Amino acid sequence: MIARTPNKTTKSNEDALASFVAKKAEIDTMLSRLQALSDEHFGVAPDEITWGHVGTLGCYTELLKRVTHSAFNEGEHAA
Repeated sequence: MIARTPNKTTKSNEDALASFVAKKAEIDTMLSRLQALSDEHFGVAPDEITWGHVGTLGCYTELLKRVTHSAFNEGEHAA
């Protein structure tokens, strides 16, 4: 095992924090964009909706479900 000096550990923690904050900002941006798209009914007028649109939302739902299950320890990620 390699001993870490306090300065290297501090630097490593600072780098980890900076990376974490950057990833969080990236997620926040994606969530904001998704919310705006949802608010606009995913760019489809009610009288234009087809089963294709339903399928597309089904795909989005499955992908988001994977993320939420992982984040909240649900589904296949349940303890």
